Amino acid sequence: MMGQRHLLLVTTCLWALSCGLLLHASSDGFLRINLNKKGLSKDDLTAAKLVRQGNRLLKISSSDSDIVPLVDFLNTQYYGVIGIGTPPQNFTVIFDTGSSNLWVPSAKCYFSIACYLHNKYKSKKSNTYKADGESCKITYGSGSISGFFSKDNVLVGDLVVKNQKFIEATRETSPTFIVGKFDGILGLGYPDISVGKALPIWQSMQEQELLADDVFSFWLNRDPDASSGGELVFGGIDPKHYKGDHTYTPVTSKGYWQFNMGDLLIDGHSTGFCAKGCAAIVDSGTSLLAGPTAIVAQVNHAIGAEGIISTECKEVVSEYGEMILDLLIAQTDPRKVCSQVGLCMFDGKRSVSNGIESVVEEENLGTDALCSVCEMAVVWIENQLRENKTKELILNYANQLCERLPSPNGESTVSCHQISKMPNLAFTIANKTFILAPEQYIVKLEQGGQTVCISGFMAFDIAAPRGPLWILGDVFMGAYHTVFDFGKDRIGFAVSA
Repeated sequence: MMGQRHLLLVTTCLWALSCGLLLHASSDGFLRINLNKKGLSKDDLTAAKLVRQGNRLLKISSSDSDIVPLVDFLNTQYYGVIGIGTPPQNFTVIFDTGSSNLWVPSAKCYFSIACYLHNKYKSKKSNTYKADGESCKITYGSGSISGFFSKDNVLVGDLVVKNQKFIEATRETSPTFIVGKFDGILGLGYPDISVGKALPIWQSMQEQELLADDVFSFWLNRDPDASSGGELVFGGIDPKHYKGDHTYTPVTSKGYWQFNMGDLLIDGHSTGFCAKGCAAIVDSGTSLLAGPTAIVAQVNHAIGAEGIISTECKEVVSEYGEMILDLLIAQTDPRKVCSQVGLCMFDGKRSVSNGIESVVEEENLGTDALCSVCEMAVVWIENQLRENKTKELILNYANQLCERLPSPNGESTVSCHQISKMPNLAFTIANKTFILAPEQYIVKLEQGGQTVCISGFMAFDIAAPRGPLWILGDVFMGAYHTVFDFGKDRIGFAVSA
């Protein structure tokens, strides 16, 4: 389960949040929950690095579908309010397609600061509470939550999901949970990755026949000045939130919403690494786009992003670049090049990294990192060879990519004044290209009263056979309205309106 569940969750600094639900029926017949939003700071983003298990959501208010409006926090975190128990106790949750469990802080959480700073579930105040008691733990990249299962009614928009199994968290070990703007997480992944075999809430809705159609869909509003953060619609698709038709692709591995993706293009040119396809998951609980370092470095080079200069990378290009180039010209199997120059022990039996960590993380520096950097250099050099570049230009290009490797925290900054000059990027899905303009893949932060711009791409290496893998987070979902069709096990994308 990818180390139980690893992904990127951007959390935030403390600020006051009203727990009241503001409900009203709009003229289109939808029941909407008003949401708030706030701008992003650099400190917020730094505090937000969390590789974890998942979540997020929306709804149409009628007998056929249900709509939950979303709060957009910093264009990096979308959340809404649900109720648990009778009468409902309100909780702010992230609706996450990258995990499958629902958890909120418990009134029995005594020794975690995060519990004292967020709403806590009190079973004694609910007339519909049912004890379960099974203990559980969910481990994230930067901490974990533990507690026990309980059952109660869950109010999502105006739908009441009866007897839903959820986790009462009694311990939250990560500072991320302290500073986060959410009380808990509501997972929308498949039951295969659910801890304790608890049904994800969409499956409970399906079994209780609360939905007219077995889908839910996300519209994330990326307009920083808009009052609405977006909507998550259960049981339907709101036509006001997209243009044209959806392009559907089948789910290839149930657990995460995983599918087969093609290449990533920079101004229409292949980046090579995923030219024959890569796996991808759509994850509403991940703020940015996370993918193979070999591609992210090319993207950062193309957009002028600045990260940490990797000494190991530059040494590999300087000392082994010509050997790699000569072996590739001699038609050597690219997977065997790095073992032949003495930097890898295996012939094509490992991926860019033998773990989920990026090769630029400090703990990976050393022999493994040299092998990983060599494998990336092979991709870069082979890609340039296809374009018939000279040896000098090829090695210079590889050296420049070394300087664009992301920082250990993952983010890379760009000049806000150069956004209009940056190239379009495009993902290939179901033989169609999904373009991201610079304004869509660059995230603007507030720092000391000034605007700082960062690349929406982060390095995230997953070894074979699960990888290479892309995580398409909010940057992508903001540009493309996304349908999660659990009735037909497929995912659909259309241009957001």
